[in-house]
Amino acid sequence: MAFTQVSTSTAGARQRDRHENCTPPDIWAVFRALRDARCVFGLKPGHIQTLQALISFLRPGQGDTVFASNFEICRRVGGIDERTLRRHIDRFIDLGMIERHDSPNRKRYRVSSRDGRVVSFGLSLSPLLKRAGDFLDAAAELEETRRDQVFLRKQILVGLAHIDTIEPGSAVSENARRMMRRKLAVDEYRCLLDQVTNHLGQMSTVVDVKITTKLPANDGQTVRHLSKSEKEKKESERVESDLLPSVPTLTAICREATAFAPAGLRTWDDIERHAQNLAPMMGIQPGTFNEASKRVGSRRTATAIFILLQLGTRVRNYAAYFHSITLGKRADSFRPSAILATLSVSTSVPV
Repeated sequence: MAFTQVSTSTAGARQRDRHENCTPPDIWAVFRALRDARCVFGLKPGHIQTLQALISFLRPGQGDTVFASNFEICRRVGGIDERTLRRHIDRFIDLGMIERHDSPNRKRYRVSSRDGRVVSFGLSLSPLLKRAGDFLDAAAELEETRRDQVFLRKQILVGLAHIDTIEPGSAVSENARRMMRRKLAVDEYRCLLDQVTNHLGQMSTVVDVKITTKLPANDGQTVRHLSKSEKEKKESERVESDLLPSVPTLTAICREATAFAPAGLRTWDDIERHAQNLAPMMGIQPGTFNEASKRVGSRRTATAIFILLQLGTRVRNYAAYFHSITLGKRADSFRPSAILATLSVSTSVPV
């Protein structure tokens, strides 16, 4: 039977050890990279388990050749049959990750002479180590792709939550959620995000059309209408002011929102501008923010943004909760002062 023999010659035993001990300390990092990127190289979980067992037989100072018998390897893998082991090893050999150096009797061992020459027969993992860069690059690329998928998926879910609060049972929402039951590619997620974003834009246009008021028939009605509207606006602002905290109290309690401010927040105009900048970062569409400002007042809307950000992870969906307390069923029962009083306990700020 034909066999391949690998020999290594050095000037002495110490030089032999330095040459033979070529197993790098990060061989397990190489293994983990290949494990994570196994689909790129056409490997299955069983192949990875076999490779893990092979690496576990390597010992410091003994090089990168595995001398264990098939029986011992099968035991360490978990009791697989020898036929499966041979199939796995052949797969690694075909991929250029392992080299088989057979002895005449198919035994695996290493012999050395007193002048430092070494002959090794076994399963060499040297090709695996030489291709470490390929595995590490593939694993890094897969991780970047995974992060992009997670980011796009979160953006889509935020948009869908906004659609569901305004248009329950939307066909766009149902179709998108049906598609996301399976794992999508990055391009598929981007296409789906475009669909959701476009639908949100159309919904904002519809809302703007609905709030357009009809002009009265004559100038007299116009004057009376404007006078009445001005009185209602002043009354609304007075009531709103009674229910809201002072600017110093709001900024002292809602430290999360204050931390993002590029400059000091001293007036309600500062608060409102900062809240308008924070809203998109929280997944709240500009159209929804503007509609809320018209419905419940700009100060109350800004206060809601500050409170939501301070609540943090206690709110699962910022966009849905914001819509609920400003435009939805909970708008009338939303009391900023009560929530701020509760938050002030954890922040040790008197209201």
